Amino acid sequence: MILPPPHATAPNADPYLELLDTLSAAMAPLQALHQQAVEALAPTVQAILRSDSPDALWIEHTLDQLLNHACTPKGLALFKALCRHYWQLDPQATASYIHAYREMWDGEDKNDTAEGEP
Repeated sequence: MILPPPHATAPNADPYLELLDTLSAAMAPLQALHQQAVEALAPTVQAILRSDSPDALWIEHTLDQLLNHACTPKGLALFKALCRHYWQLDPQATASYIHAYREMWDGEDKNDTAEGEP
């Protein structure tokens, strides 16, 4: 039997805390899926970087997948690492991925990097 948090059942419970608990519980499975996807993609990114691969299709396919999970710290780190690698091969294509990231996940990371570089 799962009991609700103590503050959720108090007579004067803060509605904000109740909403936060509800949203946190609802988001947990999505966060777990992001984590699993990032862990599955990490070896691919490492292989591309280790081999210094110029294979644009492989890199872009991986960036496409990473873009969906760049909302997590590890996903963003992998995305940035692969963008740095790809920048040397195709700056214009890399810039489009950076732009897509900013459109999709723009937030506190907005000012972390120089314009045009991940």
